[in-house]
Amino acid sequence: MKKFMMLVSLFCLAVPAAQAAVQGKEVSYQANGTTLKGYLAYDAAIKGRRPAVLVVHEWWGHNGYARKRADMLAGLGYTALAVDMYGDGKQANHPDEAGKFATEVSKNMPLARARFEAGMQLLRKQKTVDAGRMAAIGYCFGGAVVLNMARMGVDLRGVASFHGSLGTGNPAQPGKVKARIISFTGEDDPMIPADTVAAFRKEMESAGADFKVVTYPGVKHSFTNPDADELGRRFNLPLAYNAAADQDSWQQATVFMREIFATR
Repeated sequence: MKKFMMLVSLFCLAVPAAQAAVQGKEVSYQANGTTLKGYLAYDAAIKGRRPAVLVVHEWWGHNGYARKRADMLAGLGYTALAVDMYGDGKQANHPDEAGKFATEVSKNMPLARARFEAGMQLLRKQKTVDAGRMAAIGYCFGGAVVLNMARMGVDLRGVASFHGSLGTGNPAQPGKVKARIISFTGEDDPMIPADTVAAFRKEMESAGADFKVVTYPGVKHSFTNPDADELGRRFNLPLAYNAAADQDSWQQATVFMREIFATR
């Protein structure tokens, strides 16, 4: 028993030491005169350059959840940037405000692309980044953003969309999509109904994209965010965290990223 307790103590001491290698810092950058406030994370114990991943926030704005995912990616050995698509680090406290912020960006694709590519430019300047190996992931609003970047042919190895909107007014054109695509959607998500998923599949097939669509039976919107239950209750929204879908989608996304970054 004494030996067991000693091992437990050593393990508890080792965990903070391992986690301490992941460093995060706030960064500011510009796009067309607008100041964007992001968060950069990387593992300082890793030497040299490594692939980079942009993290695009939910419609609530750049918050702690986006930063958490950036830290998780840094722990996997990537340099990650949680971007700011709204400008000045704006965050929404109510769905009406979130919808307004998200719509302003979603209806202006040149603006969205400029802000997204400003994040790419910031990453390229980092001494920890291999600029030729870059991907993006996004949640909710952010999932739609990364899919739209892929549709427009932005130079990314791959994009992963978690409960992101799949619809578009500007469908991907044959030969345009450079990035591999993976999307994760709950089958009980009224914001992304089955016909929208089917239309997305058809769009990607017609464009000749390399894509995969993963759907989860009985799963609602925002299933990766542990705060979804409380937000759903507070604002009477069809949001619900699902641990199994969260874990499975993350595991599949990590395999996806290993594959797209396997070659230089």
